[in-house]
Amino acid sequence: MLLILMTIMRPNIIDVEASGFGAKSYPIEIGFVMGSGKRYSTLIKPHESWDYWDENAEKIHRIPRELLIRRGKSIKEVATQLNEMLSESTVYSDGWVVDKPWVSKLFYTARIPQRFFLSPLELILSESQMAVWHTVKQRVIHQIQRERHRASIDAFIIQETYFQSRNQKILP
Repeated sequence: MLLILMTIMRPNIIDVEASGFGAKSYPIEIGFVMGSGKRYSTLIKPHESWDYWDENAEKIHRIPRELLIRRGKSIKEVATQLNEMLSESTVYSDGWVVDKPWVSKLFYTARIPQRFFLSPLELILSESQMAVWHTVKQRVIHQIQRERHRASIDAFIIQETYFQSRNQKILP
């Protein structure tokens, strides 16, 4: 008899924090967690042409622009590192409509071709997962007890919510 062990794969998840919410905004922090559990997060030093700043966004992510200027990595360094770590893989975003343009802006401004794929998380969610998503996500946030709204923590929360929501049932 052949015994096959199945493991539930965890998807690669990326999250991006930005300078604001509109078309002039740009990425200020990128974080991801791989299916293997490997995590990465970095602050991004704004490019000289990136000057838009929304104080409401800062209140959410709690990353002052001065911190980015002092401690952020250059856009070329971040784009190169992302390509090295994510090369040819697919990473999923729960905010693809905003994360995709921010990641594209990073690579376009750095003049480096992006070598990984960024896809909407919804492509891999079942209907039953979508039905319980918010409830499970709140439970995960409570379980990990993290208050910071930061990219790598958010990526981990999304990945863990995906994992825990796979076997949830909708209760009447």
